[in-house]
Order: sequence, then structure tokens, then C-alpha cells
Amino acid sequence: MNILILGSGGREHAFAYQISQSKRCKNLFVAPGNAGTSSIATNVALKVTDFEAVKKCVLENGIEMVIVGPEDPLVQGIADYFLETPALKNVMLIGPSKRGALLEGSKQRAKEFMMQHNIPTASYACFTPKSLEAGKEFLEELNPPYVLKADGLAAGKGVLILNDLAEAKRELENMLSHSKFGEASSKVVIEEFLDGIELSVFVLTDGKNHKILPTAKDYKRIDEGDTGLNTGGMGAISPVPFADEALMKKIEERIVEPTINGLIEEKIDYKGFVFIGLIKVTDEPYVIEYNVRMGDPETEVVLPRIKNDLVDLFEATFHQKLDEVEIEIDSRAAATVMLVSGGYPEDYEKGKQISGLDNVKGSIVFHAGTKSENGKILTNGGRVLAITSLDSDFNRALKKSYQNIENLSFDRMKYRKDIGFDL
Repeated sequence: MNILILGSGGREHAFAYQISQSKRCKNLFVAPGNAGTSSIATNVALKVTDFEAVKKCVLENGIEMVIVGPEDPLVQGIADYFLETPALKNVMLIGPSKRGALLEGSKQRAKEFMMQHNIPTASYACFTPKSLEAGKEFLEELNPPYVLKADGLAAGKGVLILNDLAEAKRELENMLSHSKFGEASSKVVIEEFLDGIELSVFVLTDGKNHKILPTAKDYKRIDEGDTGLNTGGMGAISPVPFADEALMKKIEERIVEPTINGLIEEKIDYKGFVFIGLIKVTDEPYVIEYNVRMGDPETEVVLPRIKNDLVDLFEATFHQKLDEVEIEIDSRAAATVMLVSGGYPEDYEKGKQISGLDNVKGSIVFHAGTKSENGKILTNGGRVLAITSLDSDFNRALKKSYQNIENLSFDRMKYRKDIGFDL
């Protein structure tokens, strides 16, 4: 069949890499894609939130399946658009409805959903510009550090964790009254800080049945030792060593099942991924956040460990037959290290030539922010490449990735040398 993947990052290259190997994939398109996807698929220059352009691409290329990578088109209702458009309603779109996508599109909605379905999470309160003073008073009741979250989508940058009360009050005012994160911070969720170790659990659901995919742990901060500014992710490992059988049983019973049952109970049309960001406090799991798609760079370590044909898996998802599928997982560990542009996550330059890609052996290079120009591959984003390796444990996998990174270079290339340091 002809398949379209929407998005342009490392996550989408990972999807394309797996799907291009399926016997059932005839023609693969990625929109807009990057230099990595262009070597295994046809890139289509379009904006993922321009639904009319997506429709045109689907109809012109006889697309039968669409995998939505990023959150923006989901939050804007692409799944509903397909269902309501007669020419598209039989196309197998993998991604939740607009109502389902609100779990990521609104931090307040996610918190209300968790409270309603008794899913363990940090206590919280929500504030708007009108209730700014009440927000400052609420901060006074909490112990530091203070956690402030922009309610809407802020490209992974809308969360502040601050130790100083006066600074927390100032930043709350910046978010609510001075639009620090634009429209996303017109509402702010303040929540209790949970101290523990984080992990991510990925679930694929067809709206009735669900399958738990491999666990992963990513590293968000730009500098070693998890310090410095937050990024979209500097690396990841899978599986998570401390996610033993006892913890996974708690996660499944207290978090995954109530989440899926909550979607069913609320009659939310949901065919796609639920990414559950968790924190383990002593031995108890709590939900930090929901995402309604696969994470990045976690996708680059989760997908290479799934042995199933993804096309079969997605078809079963669309037709609500996931209960008939057994997920096969590679027993090896996977690790990925992100190479980023100098200056990222703040100002950085694009258009730097990448050299050494042909010298990588025994690792997979997933392109994130790259483009092809005159036969050269250039940087085209903050996060540029993800170097993924598989081996018997994550330390060996990381060693492979780091060895291959020595063969790669571009001007002001930066990466963290301590992925997995806390394990």
C-alpha cells in the first residue's frame, strides 16, 4: 500500500526506516521529511497543519495509510478532518481525535482527566491572567522547587522548575501577563514538585484494546549531569533498567488501564499512541504528563526494538483488532545520542555541512534537522542527528553510538557524553 508519514524529525525518520522494510509498503511518502527520509521515501513539501494540502497529497498519491508524527496536527483535529471528509474517511489515519489530543494540548485537561479517573499525579491548581494574585498566593503554600507549566503546546519548552519563590512569582507573571510562551501560557498549571527518577511508557491503542510498547528514558537537559536548559531531548535508552516486573505491574494497573478505560468511558475516539511521562517516587509511579504521539528521541530507541511489521500493527489499530496481535520485542537494549547545533536550545545557525555519515558502522543514523542541497547534507535544525545502537545492554549500545560519533562532524556540533549516567 501507499503510506504517508507526517513530520520532519528523528521520530519520523525512525517510522520511515521501519515502514520502508515492510513487505506491505509499496510507496512511502514523508511530508515534509528531511535528508534522511529522502533516501528511503519521497519527501513532499507541505505544512503538516495545512489539512487541504495533506488531502491533496493523499488523493494524488493514492495514500491508504497516514501516520501522524507531531502533536500540532493532532491537537488541531486532523483525525476529525479525515473522518468528516468523504474522500478521506477510509484512509487509515493513526492518531487520536481532537478530543483525545487535548490530553497533550491542555495541561489542565490532562490533570482533570487524571483526577476523574483516579490516576496518580502531583496535586495542582490552574490560573489565568485574572487569577494571577491567587496564583502567587498558591505558590506561597508550596515548598520549593516550584513547577510552572504553560497549559498549551509550547514545543517542549513551556515548563519551568524554580527554587526561588520570588523568581517563581515573576515567571508566573511573565507567563500569564506578558505571554512568555505566547498563547500557550494564557493559562498556567502550578503543581507540586515530585522528587524521583523519570521514565516513559508508550501504549498503542485502537480505542478498545491496547498494547504496552518498550519503556524508554530520555535526557532533556542540554548539559552533562542533567543541567542547563531544557531541550526536546539529548538522548534516550530502552528498556529502562529499574522498570522491573513489580513497577510495570503498578504502572499497568494504576495508570495504563485507567487511562485507556477513561478514554472508552468518555467515548473519545482514540486510535494511536499514548505516551505517558512518569516519575517513580520511592517505589510508586506518578504521571507527569501525557503526550498523544510517540516521543522524540524515545522513538529512535523504541521502534528499533519492535520486531512486528508496523504496517500490520497500524492496520490492526485502525480496525480495532489489536487484541489479535502479539507484540514481539527485541531483547537487546537500544541507546541513542543526539547531535545538536551549537547554541541550541537558544539561537543557533543552520546550513552547516555534515561530514562522516558514510563512516558510521553498526549504528543507525536517524536524521532530525537536516536537508540535502547540491549533493551535500546540511544541518537544518537544533537537533540534527540521532545515533542509535543496539547491544546486550544499554552501556554497550551507548559505547557503539559514541564510537560512531567520533566519525561525524559539523561546525559547533555538540552532544552529551553522559547519557544513562544516572542508571
